Amino acid sequence: MRITPVAAVLACALAVSCSSPRDYYLEAPEPEHSRLADLFSLLDTEGLGVEERYAVIQKIGASMLEREEYGRLASFLSEEIGRDPDNPYNAMHMLTLAWAYSLQGAEDVAALYYDRILKNYPDLSVGGESVHFACLRRLIELVPEPERRIEFRRELLARFPDSIDMGTELFLMGSEYEELGDWDSALDAYQRFLPYYESEIPGHPNAVRYARTFVDLATIPKTWTFETLDQLVATIKQALAAGNTRALPRLRAGVGFFAMDWYQDIDAGNSLVLFDFGAFMAGGRIYYSDDLDPASNATEAFLKTWGWTERISTWYLYFRKVDFPADPEVHGRWEWAGIYFGEKMQ
Repeated sequence: MRITPVAAVLACALAVSCSSPRDYYLEAPEPEHSRLADLFSLLDTEGLGVEERYAVIQKIGASMLEREEYGRLASFLSEEIGRDPDNPYNAMHMLTLAWAYSLQGAEDVAALYYDRILKNYPDLSVGGESVHFACLRRLIELVPEPERRIEFRRELLARFPDSIDMGTELFLMGSEYEELGDWDSALDAYQRFLPYYESEIPGHPNAVRYARTFVDLATIPKTWTFETLDQLVATIKQALAAGNTRALPRLRAGVGFFAMDWYQDIDAGNSLVLFDFGAFMAGGRIYYSDDLDPASNATEAFLKTWGWTERISTWYLYFRKVDFPADPEVHGRWEWAGIYFGEKMQ
């Protein structure tokens, strides 16, 4: 039967009350028993300095962690914290307790300890690393609520700007603001992120394009969108039939419009383009299918066209619904988002 972390601590407390606390902590096979006995003897040394006492406690705690004696460790460290509430190393003892709970899978309990350290204990540098920094990092990983992650991330940005990847933190904070529907704050985070465009965001390979698109969509008029797909396609067909090279640039998406081969990556350097449609229509009329391609669906559609000059005569015009809840006036409308060159891949 698996013993829960809380039950383990209660069991430890009962065991300590029924026997000598020191004997309880010394329960270990040889030679570890003798080593622990020596370490506890050091703790009883009169005049032992704060730093020396901390070093001894860490060794005792490491022994308990190695043997997975989490209940004894919790009892021992809680006793030490209670013995000297103003000890500057209590933050480190609390951090060890939090880590012990994490090792047991009790991440919710561990998060409570990390939070208590931040709120109740001054920061402490151990081995050149900040305890508060470590707590903020763990809390961002553990807490499920985006508003709390934002709170901890903001503190991380304010207090430890030289110890983090600023670009990563700003982008992830923007994502969390989006999750909350706080579009203005998301925009601010993404705008601050873009100068750090060289940052590689784990799990977000298209972070730069995403942030730039969000900022552009949030800050410029979306005059190229249509209420329905039928309206958009009919307008483009009319421009193609008339050879209206001036209308086509106004109809294409003003943000993120691409033109590329079917096998090309949209993030390739030459996929996001601006070009003169007139240069490709000089050979005569452009033809188009009466109906949309069968692969079209409720959120995206393709229209086959041909008669374009240069090497590739066939272009598929790509349409999609605008997915931008930050602006309810355009969210769900349709845009001409790009062009695929050549016959459609099966």
